[in-house]
Amino acid sequence: MPEKTVSRLKTRDLTLIALFTVLTAVCAWISVPVPAPFVQFTMQTFAVFAALLTLGGKRGTYAVTAYLLLGAVGAPVFSSFRGGLGVLLGTTGGYILGFLLQALLYWLMTAKLGESLTVKVSASILGLSLCYAFGTAWYLVLYVQMGKPMGLMTALGYCVFPFVIPDLIKLALAVLLAQRMEKHVRQR
Repeated sequence: MPEKTVSRLKTRDLTLIALFTVLTAVCAWISVPVPAPFVQFTMQTFAVFAALLTLGGKRGTYAVTAYLLLGAVGAPVFSSFRGGLGVLLGTTGGYILGFLLQALLYWLMTAKLGESLTVKVSASILGLSLCYAFGTAWYLVLYVQMGKPMGLMTALGYCVFPFVIPDLIKLALAVLLAQRMEKHVRQR
């Protein structure tokens, strides 16, 4: 009878996941406050990119999930040292939840297409686009429910267009970090 293969996370994996969970929280605290209805500029996207590119799809997704769970239970890991379900269910919560969709897409693409730099960068860009789409849809629905109608182009102007270039720069920095860290965190 064949033995079942059980994939378990080693202490080293858990440590790296925790490290990138904390990095995401610290990057969320690095923010430029802007008036509503604009979305705050933070470094969270860099941390998500860095976690996925450095740890890989599986461990990177675990780090993003741990970050979201910490925030959901009230730990002040989101921008402006906020936490709780209220943040996740608020107008910008869709972008934070979109990080999980981004991570899952990255994991799926790299599992199916391989770990080449082209696949990783493509998965990161497509994941970011998915995060933007989900977050913007969430934002629009909540604004309409509050009786403040807003068009798609206006929402994109508040929530996406100002972030595209900075997020692509964050992706480039995360790629550089991941390449430097590769030999230290590679699966053994």
